[in-house]
Amino acid sequence: MTAPGTLGRLYGIGLGPGDPELLTLKALRLIQAAPVVSYFAKEGRRGNARTIVDQYMTGAAIEVPLYYPMTTEHAFDSPVYVSVLAAFYEGAAASLSAQLDAGRDVALLAEGDPLFYGSFMHLYERLRERYPVTLVPGVTGMTGCWSVAGEPMAWGDDTLSVLPGTLPHAALVEKLRTTDAAVIMKLGRNFAKVRDAVDAAGLLLRAIYVERGTMPDELVMPLSEKTDGKAPYFSLILIPGQGRRP
Repeated sequence: MTAPGTLGRLYGIGLGPGDPELLTLKALRLIQAAPVVSYFAKEGRRGNARTIVDQYMTGAAIEVPLYYPMTTEHAFDSPVYVSVLAAFYEGAAASLSAQLDAGRDVALLAEGDPLFYGSFMHLYERLRERYPVTLVPGVTGMTGCWSVAGEPMAWGDDTLSVLPGTLPHAALVEKLRTTDAAVIMKLGRNFAKVRDAVDAAGLLLRAIYVERGTMPDELVMPLSEKTDGKAPYFSLILIPGQGRRP
């Protein structure tokens, strides 16, 4: 039993890009031992994180889903979007605090790696000063995607840039023109703009589109052939480097 007054420990568990077999042994051990397992999801859905660990759950843990508010009608940098998301993260932090204050460890699941473009970081910043935290790194989505694409990304002295598709078109073009290799994430509604930027930077024929990499329904294709203007959340663009090699 937990000693009275003892705080629970927050575990940030990286799950990898989607294939359940890409969890680390440490992640699996901690998930199965945790008295509380928490994860992000859209309202009414189990969420990708919970789906990844489905076969490993024993049924003994308390589950605390954290349901995102609906924000698709607002731009990501609008005051309304920022306000709604901030309130959501504050509420989510309070939910986990209730468990941690009761002395229960919480495994908070994070797709990919906990500290790389993920929602986990917003709760981590709110809780890290109040509770002990252990971080478990995970395979990032981009490494999973370039593995299924089978393309070496950085050679010799190549620089690799990781760019969010939310950047303005001009900024994307400039950054693409000054790097040797690139990964472009956060496509979704930004896909058409990003594809145009890749083309404007003269890189369209080198670019690879990957959708839901390492998952059962993964799709890999040349970006030049992806012309429908649509991309889901779990997608990215790879631009392999061409640098020094023996």
